[in-house]
Amino acid sequence: MEHRLVYLLNVGQRRLHRWTQARTSAGGVTAAQAGLLFFLGKQNGALMSEAAAALDLGAPGMSGLAERSERAGLVERRADTTDRRAARLWLTDAGRAALKRSKAGLTELNARLTDGFSEAEIDVVARWLASLQEKFPASDDDLA
Repeated sequence: MEHRLVYLLNVGQRRLHRWTQARTSAGGVTAAQAGLLFFLGKQNGALMSEAAAALDLGAPGMSGLAERSERAGLVERRADTTDRRAARLWLTDAGRAALKRSKAGLTELNARLTDGFSEAEIDVVARWLASLQEKFPASDDDLA
């Protein structure tokens, strides 16, 4: 049986992206912003480079995400006290409120994603998806 995993993964990702974007246009935050909010919810005041590593973003992508999130009033960017060239990101009150809404939305999304599957089946899917990070590292330097 041919599973066409790449095709199924791509179609699933696009549909999931459209579903989340529809909710964003209804007053939510983007998936990228939600990822940043979740990270800062655990490590508020993190360096931008730490957030970039956690979100698997390069410096330009992280800079753009921070700028968009700052303009949206979700985060505040402040210079690091020991290295003025480095910036730290802090959740604002609006960012904390958006994080709370994002957590509720994630609960709904996870329920939809796992509906009709046993916990053992979801464990296999989660293990397979996590293995992609090891099999396809973020940079060619990681291939060594």
